[in-house]
Amino acid sequence: MHLNSDEKVEIFEKYGKGKTDTGSPEAQIALFSVRIAHLTEHLKSNHKDYTTARALKALVGKRRRLLDYLIRKDINRYRAIIAQKELGIRK
Repeated sequence: MHLNSDEKVEIFEKYGKGKTDTGSPEAQIALFSVRIAHLTEHLKSNHKDYTTARALKALVGKRRRLLDYLIRKDINRYRAIIAQKELGIRK
């Protein structure tokens, strides 16, 4: 899946500080979460796709590191991003 520019801008507007805010941890976590959800669906039907499985593990690790960064820097921002149910970070 390739997210087009409009979809990325929509994610950045919703979770970041604005449509041009591409670097905030919240925006990056949201973008990674969308990609993780897509790769998870792909792997359900293509379970032998080891390259995608490796990419999925890498994305989960990147998202985890950003979440750990938010815990250290601002626990309230961390709690706000975790509370977003549509991202599917916590069940």
